[in-house]
Amino acid sequence: MNKVKTKSKAIKPAKIIVAFLLSTFVFTSCSSDSDTPTEPEQKQPTIDKIELGLGNNEIGVIGEDFHFNAEVVAADKIENVNIKIVQKSTETYSKVWSHEINWTQYAGAKNATIHKHFDVPADAVEGKYDFIITIKDQNGTSLEVKKNLNIYASGNLPVNPVTTILTVFKNDDFFYRKGKYYTEGDHFKTTDNFMSQVTLSGVKGNGIMYLLLINKNAKHTPESVDQIDFSKVIVYDVFEHKDMAEVGTFSNVLFDENNMVTRETPKLPIGAAKDFNVPTPQDITGTRAWATGDYTYLVVYKNTTYNINFTQAINIPIVL
Repeated sequence: MNKVKTKSKAIKPAKIIVAFLLSTFVFTSCSSDSDTPTEPEQKQPTIDKIELGLGNNEIGVIGEDFHFNAEVVAADKIENVNIKIVQKSTETYSKVWSHEINWTQYAGAKNATIHKHFDVPADAVEGKYDFIITIKDQNGTSLEVKKNLNIYASGNLPVNPVTTILTVFKNDDFFYRKGKYYTEGDHFKTTDNFMSQVTLSGVKGNGIMYLLLINKNAKHTPESVDQIDFSKVIVYDVFEHKDMAEVGTFSNVLFDENNMVTRETPKLPIGAAKDFNVPTPQDITGTRAWATGDYTYLVVYKNTTYNINFTQAINIPIVL
């Protein structure tokens, strides 16, 4: 009789051991991965409302004042704020130059408004630069932001507005002229006419000038046209120039070729109900209301063609 051979269903001992070891390895690996705690990622400081140059025009002028503003919020607390002005690898320069400032006075603060003015050093070199802002946090993190900055010699600016005339009249008499007050301690009183001529040189293209009276209690000192809060200012005059092909002068008082006045000096009575804002005069009420105290008379000009700003201020005492 022929014997029929059948396959055994029994598993050999060697295979059982291998299977057991594999399952143990997989279980151990999965358990290890899920049980290992991961360190939470540290939060970084944040930065907002960065402004480089007046009106955020990203322009610095050698030897002249430079405006920097930023709002910083730390993840923990601020350690320090650092800025660097460094040359770009893609540009060529007349010599190697860089500049660095480290501000430690904000250490320990949770947040801060960094509002600084400093002179662009006299040995600076014209060209395009990286402006690098670094915020270090006391939790060990840091944030670096890179912006563009153009540095010019003053003579090479496309426009360079400066005042050649800044004169203030009280009624028909000089109050301020050629950088000085005619009578120290003098002031304006109710019904006196405030009058002023302002002439800028070094402008072309398109631009606009605001002449403002601002009560110092308002704590408002706009450094560009875009920063004017009209709820806090009395607008004495607004005037524009358009399509000036060549660099020249611009004034809120105009004369023709025969030296005849074609735009009169505005007269704003102290205590007037409305100012001279354009196109709609504002009521001088609320936070703008006339009050006894020191006012800032502020010239604010923006060249809209080249995005260059200019400001100049003097003190005006008013006694109602």
